[in-house]
Amino acid sequence: MTGRPILAIDTSGTRALVALGRPDGTLIDERRWQAGYRHGEELLTRTDELLTSNKVALAELGGIVVGTGPGAFTGMRVGIATAKALAHGLDIPIAGVATSEALLAAAREVAGTWKSAPASPSRVAALLLPAGPSDRVLVLGGVATLLRGGEEPQLDAAILLVAVDLPDRAPAEALALGVQAEHGLSAALLRLGAARIAAGGEDVARLVPEYVTLPRGITAVKGEVRWSHDRH
Repeated sequence: MTGRPILAIDTSGTRALVALGRPDGTLIDERRWQAGYRHGEELLTRTDELLTSNKVALAELGGIVVGTGPGAFTGMRVGIATAKALAHGLDIPIAGVATSEALLAAAREVAGTWKSAPASPSRVAALLLPAGPSDRVLVLGGVATLLRGGEEPQLDAAILLVAVDLPDRAPAEALALGVQAEHGLSAALLRLGAARIAAGGEDVARLVPEYVTLPRGITAVKGEVRWSHDRH
């Protein structure tokens, strides 16, 4: 698949994206939109628009990168099902990248623009995401912890907090950094997924989302979130 562009898809949050990248993971172009909870309504249209504007045919794609969450139940199902269908139909490799991993990678890259967040690619960062109207999820070190309504994360001052999709429910600086991280999400997904695509990708049948099913499907085991995995 050398030399062929890569398509990235992420529908984990209320703002969805599709992006086109070079085989090395460099971003070429992207489309973002406010999907709310209706990701399926525009995903294929936006994908076609992106490819058409860049004069790339579906048959010319060399791989698909898809964000695997954690995210909302419906959005994750739509995005991953679409990515799987495209990869299977085009007979090209697919790679899943945790959206949380990509967001944190993007946040570290822009952290140097924050006066209290010195630039350091190795700085520990935590991601705060919504889990319904009052609860939130904290992702730190690959572990997701459910925070019940009113409960605040207990973090070391050295940890960089990034908040996404949480207007008025997180510190202002964390929200601002989250906006910047979202802006860099397409590039981070492509960069992280490109090497996996080059290595042959993953078994499409084993690629599963991490989603928080609300209001059902979230359980807390000693404060740790148990993600639901859809294997159908």
